[in-house]
Amino acid sequence: MSFQLSREHEEFRGSVREFAQDRIAPHAAEWDKKHHFPVETVREMGELGLFGLTAPEEYGGAGGDFTSLCVAIEELGRVDQSMGITLEAAVGLGINPLQTFGSEEHKQRWLPDLVAGRALAGFGLTEAGAGSDASGLRTRAELHDGHWVVNGSKQFITNSGNDLTTVVSVAARTGQRSDGRPEISTIVVPADTPGFVAEPAYDKLGWHASDTHPLTLTDARVPADHLLGERGRGLAQFLATLDDGRVAIAALAVGCIQACLELSTRYAGERTTFSVPIGRKQGVAFQVADLAVMAEAARTLTYKAAALKDAAARHDDFKQAAAIAKLYATESAVTATRVATQVFGGYGFMEEYPVARFYRDAKVLEIGEGTSEIQRMVIARGLGLPVE
Repeated sequence: MSFQLSREHEEFRGSVREFAQDRIAPHAAEWDKKHHFPVETVREMGELGLFGLTAPEEYGGAGGDFTSLCVAIEELGRVDQSMGITLEAAVGLGINPLQTFGSEEHKQRWLPDLVAGRALAGFGLTEAGAGSDASGLRTRAELHDGHWVVNGSKQFITNSGNDLTTVVSVAARTGQRSDGRPEISTIVVPADTPGFVAEPAYDKLGWHASDTHPLTLTDARVPADHLLGERGRGLAQFLATLDDGRVAIAALAVGCIQACLELSTRYAGERTTFSVPIGRKQGVAFQVADLAVMAEAARTLTYKAAALKDAAARHDDFKQAAAIAKLYATESAVTATRVATQVFGGYGFMEEYPVARFYRDAKVLEIGEGTSEIQRMVIARGLGLPVE
């Protein structure tokens, strides 16, 4: 199997890069400073077809491959990590569960607007006491008179409280299994449901221009047919969704590393000390060279995992490749931003330079959609080790 991107993928990369440079890069610093979620720009991303890359044509999508989505996320993340995660979450966490597990009625009702970028969907899994241990969630959904009544709260939910938010897929306890463990199902809750409240947005370290809220659900009633897929299969659905998301987050990390490489290379060639460019000094040149190695390795691992997904490879093979890509790319991104900030010296500590923004944005890559510790656990289990 070759992991070389096709000519079509590279041409697509060029079109997304042009859009990112023209429509996002000039505003990224201002959006970050003002914690502004740019609704109109997100709509433009929809007009470009980015939200429908992997969706079937009958719902308005392009019917394309997962690799194309990773390319788009990488290119957006290269100029603004906030817009990269907006696309990643909208497709991987918002559209994907509905597309994969939804009924035909679900798809007809929600996918066309989501695919066109006229609406956004969220993924309600994480809670205050249930992050890496997703089975520990406490949100409950009870069936009464043909309706699910949902009560609980969710944390760190992307694309959940802006003007485009239409629906959130919520993981909830719907009963108890015969073995005593909780039965977990997924309930689709429209954002305009009485009792659904997107609490004030978080004041985050990074990703200032992405939309992230805690959610509260108080007697939120939705019809029984809002059950997504089979009852009791919610946890399995969300874990499968996260496998795809890990590769997409790795692509976002690749964009971050690439940005650090380009910014550092340019700065090292222009900044002079003792009458020569700092790039002539081995101490700086070697750090920039390390960034090039990180970018190449992270990109290769990421697109290998994407290729396995597109080839419908064995799930265990894809799951392992996804965890490896996510672990290496995200930890490398954190390192890359530290190195880039060091290359810039005092200027790297100033918000007027984008390396400071990338430095703040990078840390969450090691946490979201499975922490580095969880990735190591997945990899170790894939090697046959009985890790707990």
